[in-house]
Amino acid sequence: MKKITILLFSLLTLMSCDLLTGEEIARLSINKVSTSEQNIFEKETNLNLKKDEEIAFWSEMDLEYLNEAHFQFRFRIYRNDEPYGILEFNPTEKNVTIGEVKTTIGDETKWHFTGKNKTLKIKEDGNYTFKGILKTTKNPSIKVNKAIVIIKK
Repeated sequence: MKKITILLFSLLTLMSCDLLTGEEIARLSINKVSTSEQNIFEKETNLNLKKDEEIAFWSEMDLEYLNEAHFQFRFRIYRNDEPYGILEFNPTEKNVTIGEVKTTIGDETKWHFTGKNKTLKIKEDGNYTFKGILKTTKNPSIKVNKAIVIIKK
């Protein structure tokens, strides 16, 4: 009986998270930093989207660095294989945050979180391709343990 109760509680918790944060439709693990045009680590996903749908971009990050560091995701967006636009956002600038822990001792920072960063309202039906990279400031101490972008409806 105890196992059934735990299972039901887990399912309800997962279902309520989707109700609050949206349904995941894509996940891009961009766990490396692109440092130059010759050193690009790009991930992509294709989504069939309808006019007036709103999608949200969430980041799931686990970072370590010394001193200061700035991060930015950059997405080139294509609609039906034609260039459509650019979307950029700093994953540390969030309007919803889940499970954030940031520890700074001296110059060393360890930071992990999940956060909602940006929304995009779809203006036309189509097959959309999102090609994303992670850029940072030049700081050799940066260690990206996890950098995931989650797209939700």
